[in-house]
Amino acid sequence: MEKQLITILGPTASGKTTLATALAQEVGGEIISADSRQVYRRMDIGTGKDLADYHVVGHSVVDIPYHLIDICEPGTKYNLFQYQQDFFDVYQDIRRRGNRPILCGGTGLYIEAVLKGYKLSPVPQNVELRTSLEGKSLEELTQILVELKEKNGSNMHNKTDVDSCQRAIRAIEIETFNLEHPTPRRELPPVESLIIGVNIDRDERRKKITHRLKVRLEEGMIDEVKGLMDEGIPADDLIYYGLEYKYVTEYLIGRLTYDEMFERLEIAIHQFAKRQMTWFRGMERRGFTIHWIDAMLPMEEKVNIIRNLMMDFEL
Repeated sequence: MEKQLITILGPTASGKTTLATALAQEVGGEIISADSRQVYRRMDIGTGKDLADYHVVGHSVVDIPYHLIDICEPGTKYNLFQYQQDFFDVYQDIRRRGNRPILCGGTGLYIEAVLKGYKLSPVPQNVELRTSLEGKSLEELTQILVELKEKNGSNMHNKTDVDSCQRAIRAIEIETFNLEHPTPRRELPPVESLIIGVNIDRDERRKKITHRLKVRLEEGMIDEVKGLMDEGIPADDLIYYGLEYKYVTEYLIGRLTYDEMFERLEIAIHQFAKRQMTWFRGMERRGFTIHWIDAMLPMEEKVNIIRNLMMDFEL
């Protein structure tokens, strides 16, 4: 029998990757990443790849196979359409080989798109449109996007569309294309999955986020971003990736002091984690069943809870 997908989701710093790899060791699983930034090569510390987590030491030492990490060059714009196509190819391959696919990450839109089988189409860059939008404020761009979404009958629910002018322009580009070019789409089916949510107490999450940020800075996150800039990747492209890359780049180009960078980045990560949880709660309202597990439980107990849920799910 082909093995069903297990999805492990949770906010940043909840420990979902270590749980996914521990489960994978027990059930012969392979991890499919659901992280919109871990697709980029050489963006390691800032995206929290923690590749050592896939080297699991238990009864025996196992290297857990992982997918959709390090598949793009920095400076490129990987999108939801590409992710959906890549996910489905990997997912089918893992099942064909008789292994257990485990989807793991915190990018709720990516997770929901593949589980629900969103109908998407590729959207090319529109240089003329981009030129016409240059110089507009984020407020002006947001209003344009709202009006386009109303015309297309799509909801203004993805706040990350408007957290920078560059993202807002891309969202406008997509909505404009969809309005002007209704196109046939490669339709991918919904995927049935047991969904596990890693629930971490808010105060504990905040403590872990702050600690992890300090560690990443000590481990060379600033040098990582500087190295990308030295490769010739424009500052605006790095700022586009948000969070660590946005604020560290602004520090490196002199817009922020070190203390300002740390303070604003810490706040932004806390806000990001809150938005992640808002998305996951929204998934529940949209019909998904998420089985929440306390992040602070011992690993063995968490894995056993999931194994019991798997038995019920596959009856």
